[in-house]
Amino acid sequence: MAPTPPRGTSAARTVLEVVRLSTAYLRDRGGDSARLDAELLVAHALGLRRLDVYLQYDRPLTGAELDTVRELLRRRGRGEPLAYLTGTREFFGRAFRVTPAVLVPRPETETLVERALRAAGDRDLALRIADLGTGSGCVACTLAAELPRATVIGADLSRAALGVAAANAEALGVASRVLLVEGGWEEGLVEAVDMVVSNPPYVTSAEMEALPRDVTFEPGMALDGGADGLDAYPVIFAAVAERSPAVRWVGVEVDSRRAIAVTELARAVWPSAAISVSRDLAGRPRVVEVTP
Repeated sequence: MAPTPPRGTSAARTVLEVVRLSTAYLRDRGGDSARLDAELLVAHALGLRRLDVYLQYDRPLTGAELDTVRELLRRRGRGEPLAYLTGTREFFGRAFRVTPAVLVPRPETETLVERALRAAGDRDLALRIADLGTGSGCVACTLAAELPRATVIGADLSRAALGVAAANAEALGVASRVLLVEGGWEEGLVEAVDMVVSNPPYVTSAEMEALPRDVTFEPGMALDGGADGLDAYPVIFAAVAERSPAVRWVGVEVDSRRAIAVTELARAVWPSAAISVSRDLAGRPRVVEVTP
């Protein structure tokens, strides 16, 4: 018989018992990180750090606390991303607010930030950077935090996403240097900038039909890159070339299988530019870099 979310009984469940039962429940529903998810969900429900789950292993849970855990488990069991349930995700060593209005920040995207910081060079320069398709603002806010004199323009079509980005900028103390703009690729370039970063949609329309269960909860607009997954790139490159002809560096995240295609699209706009592809920590092509 399938495990069920832990219920209250006459003998109160302890934290460790709830973690154990929650792990079994999630594992039965195909969770590939059932123990970790259970620990994080129980910690979140109780307002604890993950470490405190074990420091307080014999603490009994109240009926209300058990109800909160059970609801979180139901949602996770249906595949809802853990980050949406806890409301946060770590990115580049910082905690970011996350809601279903934005993509869940992923470790691969940290490569885009690392390459941008390398391209920036002197971190005391007063750079102007555009982050097109900013979503949660994880890239824009991280760059503003790492480059204390930089101003970052974060653009997105989604007003709800911009609300999340604004909250993150405020929480990280960079709101005064993160300008948020509602608009698309072209509208995001409200003025000439020194650098451009973007993590655009790059899932093909056909691949959208077979996404992992967790990913289906994320906003389709931020994932669907059209028939070949490349719709956004020529528009971004053309807009940057027109609106920021003196741009120093452009970096875009790509699907590793389409890095060469994106490189060719960049070459069509900047025939004499230095164009390279950087790999993520897993060794996959992840960021196409253009130095016009």
